[in-house]
Amino acid sequence: MTRVLFMSLVSFLIAINQASLINRCDLARVLRKEDLDGFEGYSLNDWLCLAFVESRFNISKVNENADGSFDYGIFQINSHYWCNDYRSHSENICHEDCQDILSPNLLSAISCAKKIVSGAGGMKNWVAWRLHCAGRPLSYWMTGCFLG
Repeated sequence: MTRVLFMSLVSFLIAINQASLINRCDLARVLRKEDLDGFEGYSLNDWLCLAFVESRFNISKVNENADGSFDYGIFQINSHYWCNDYRSHSENICHEDCQDILSPNLLSAISCAKKIVSGAGGMKNWVAWRLHCAGRPLSYWMTGCFLG
């Protein structure tokens, strides 16, 4: 009986963990629907590369930084500048609650990412994008994705 209960609990926890991940092609569809393809000169390939290098497509990822700020969601949006997490000082430039950035519908994360990319530096605001995506061939990110 305890073995069955344990296995059920493990299965449940795995399901919860997987629920926070989004499939690469599903993400491409959402980003396209929200008009990110070509937004400020960045392709869907750039956005997919960004989401992968920042969060491995994990919508609910939260990371604490050395300065006491936190990065939230699929694009790892920082609480010091962009969203308010009520834990650390925030300029809250996006006028978003950081918890909303973690929403599975991605609308708050996308809205804030658009604001970040529209400002000085564009995607260069993300160090991981600069290091792993900028100036590299990225067409493989859309391989096998049929957006129809």
